[in-house]
Amino acid sequence: MEKENTESESKRNFIRDMIDHDNETGRFGHKVHTRFPPEPNGYIHIGHAKSICLNSGIAKDYGGEFNLRFDDTNPSKEDQEYVDNIIDDVKWLTDGFYKGKALFASDYFPQMYEWAVQLIKAGKAYVCDLSPEEVSRYRGEPGKPGRESPYRNRTVEENLALFERMKNGEFPDGSHTLRAKIDMAHPNLNMRDPVMYRILHASHHRQGNKWNIYPMYDWAHGLEDSIEGITHSICTLEFEDHRPLYDWFIDQLPGIHHPQQIEFARLNLSYTVMSKRKLLELVKGGYVDGWDDPRMPTITGIRRRGYTASSIRSFLDGIGVAKFNSTIELGLLENAIRNELNENALRAMAVLKPVKIIIDNYPDGLVEEMEASNHPQKPESGVRKLPFCKEIYIEEDDFREVPPPKYFRLAPGKEVRLRSAYIVKCVSVEKNADGSIKAVHCTYDPESRGGNAPDGRKIKGTIHWVSARHAVKAEIRLYDTLFKVPNPEDVEEGHDYKENLNPASLTRVNAYVEPMLAKAEKGSRWQFERLGYFYVDPKDSKENAPVFNRIVTLKDTWAKLSKKK
Repeated sequence: MEKENTESESKRNFIRDMIDHDNETGRFGHKVHTRFPPEPNGYIHIGHAKSICLNSGIAKDYGGEFNLRFDDTNPSKEDQEYVDNIIDDVKWLTDGFYKGKALFASDYFPQMYEWAVQLIKAGKAYVCDLSPEEVSRYRGEPGKPGRESPYRNRTVEENLALFERMKNGEFPDGSHTLRAKIDMAHPNLNMRDPVMYRILHASHHRQGNKWNIYPMYDWAHGLEDSIEGITHSICTLEFEDHRPLYDWFIDQLPGIHHPQQIEFARLNLSYTVMSKRKLLELVKGGYVDGWDDPRMPTITGIRRRGYTASSIRSFLDGIGVAKFNSTIELGLLENAIRNELNENALRAMAVLKPVKIIIDNYPDGLVEEMEASNHPQKPESGVRKLPFCKEIYIEEDDFREVPPPKYFRLAPGKEVRLRSAYIVKCVSVEKNADGSIKAVHCTYDPESRGGNAPDGRKIKGTIHWVSARHAVKAEIRLYDTLFKVPNPEDVEEGHDYKENLNPASLTRVNAYVEPMLAKAEKGSRWQFERLGYFYVDPKDSKENAPVFNRIVTLKDTWAKLSKKK
């Protein structure tokens, strides 16, 4: 099918060029059919998101089809929980383009078995008794030919009988394999009589105990694509050396559909790991609070952090599709959600590290309602009411007894503007017995309601606040990178990547927020002015006891100045 004219030039890449060429030649009858084939052995992560969005985006733009197919060929590591979660995450990421129908490689097992029998009858596959370790040794090394298995020249009849006995469960795990008969001197090690089936006595999450043999990925992958009519099998670069085997298997079965495998660079992100095995290790070891921990790079974790599907797609569009692996800076992902929420998130005020302000000349018992814009750039978003009284809280960082140069926040003798309220001036500091600050005493200018000086004097600093009488207590979770170094897997021999875990990746704060946030909707996103963007945790929040996850920080000018000093 021809791609839609609305496709932006930013989406152009070598894969789309290849598809355009195939469409021009009519190779696949002008059809485009892609797929995402995860193993259900863990939760998918941001690296998988690149493949999901690339495959589904191409199908959508070319008016084609997109499959979610589970490569459920290893029952010892698979679970229905992973299947259900992956389906939900793919639906979320594709914004409804994927409708939720899942396909399973295990449904094709009977056909794969028949095709394996066909290869045995053609003398192109044999049953081998070598152990996995022996198979590896016999394979040889790059530049050096391997050795043929002593079982390579069994008769067709013997191979058929042994293969059927393997299927019937007559042999123990690891005792026999079915191997393709190709070339033990081939320069590509993947072509040196690869294993097609292994014996595995394990209950399958969908097939139960029906099968005692399970296909290897290289045998199954191309056949699954062929059965489904996939036109372009788009996968990551580690499968480039497997493409000759992908093609060989399909070529040995005359008449079946032959897709085109295309490889692209996988997504590697700084300050994280992308191995599902290592992510599972972090979960099982209690280093994180499950697969949906907002510090995890899993789609579920990123969703719970507060990222949107559109921000992830925008990030992926921005980094593009390449032929060479590289590591992408985490800041690019953060910028994608920051830019989106700057446009869309409603504003509110919260104080994470409170310092009490007592306004000495403000009338006792008086409560005023201030008006604040819900979004300064969007007047249509309306205004909200903020209760204001004699005692308020401000951020600890917004007061200094001895201010450094260029510090325009509150300090003795200095004035600041309270957002949407009044101008106040610090007159004294009240201390506790241990020398810590008990309260900062200020006066306010009654004529400055709304924050404007009546005499036109310039007030350089504007800070946020909440009413001490009306603020709601809330748990705020400040998330940082899960690892403290950009490349956590880059460790010296004898060391473990977990040594690079960031001990400050999560800080829990008992904060004060505006009273209207007591009933903030689960899953809603807010900009806490001057602090960052926050997400109402859908799992742990309760009415009048909200939990806010920090999605991403704001750019803090003072923080930048401090780092330069």
